[in-house]
Amino acid sequence: MSTEPPPDDNDPFKKQPPPPGSPPPSYPGSGGDPYGGGPYGGGPQGGSPYGGGGPENPYGGPYGAADPLAGMPPLASRFRRLVARIIDALIVGIPVSVVFSLATWGYDPWKDTSKNTGLSILISIIYFLYEGLMLTTRGQTVGKMAMKIRVAMLDNGAIPEGRPGWTRAAVYSLPEIVPCCGFVFWLLNVLWCTWDEPYHQCIHDKAAKTVVVSTVG
Repeated sequence: MSTEPPPDDNDPFKKQPPPPGSPPPSYPGSGGDPYGGGPYGGGPQGGSPYGGGGPENPYGGPYGAADPLAGMPPLASRFRRLVARIIDALIVGIPVSVVFSLATWGYDPWKDTSKNTGLSILISIIYFLYEGLMLTTRGQTVGKMAMKIRVAMLDNGAIPEGRPGWTRAAVYSLPEIVPCCGFVFWLLNVLWCTWDEPYHQCIHDKAAKTVVVSTVG
């Protein structure tokens, strides 16, 4: 007589594999996604914190999924992005202009075209430093904090630390120091997001591989 105990259906080591073609098992808290569980549906096994995909395609994005924005936080509206830029321009531009005027006694912005050029270059360089430092440390400038938006890496939603943050700041600010064509590039850059799909990226976003998302639902 056999002395082996009857099979235990709850023992995972004795269960038979599911038949071919059956759906994958779901995991608690993942909504059926084995990569779920992160703050936006992603998880520790390679899925994006935005969710919507696995290690090869964090967003389930434009390389195969029907909805490239599935699982991402809402993209920031173009209006909020514009207002944030205006706030930042005032934060940098007003103090720099005041100090420049005091340092160049008798400066007349209506007549001193050479000094106007020098002021524009100075503002562009300081804005570059301001934005680069803010983006690489917290993903937001003061204007973006006020408008409740932030810059995130497209592939994983992280803060654009290091090169991406500085690249984004440089592509936005530094072309303005180039006479004539610099302004044309700057204007094309900031308008690019009005027709870009699906992520509403400006050229500086594409250069840094970033998106601008809302920090509120």
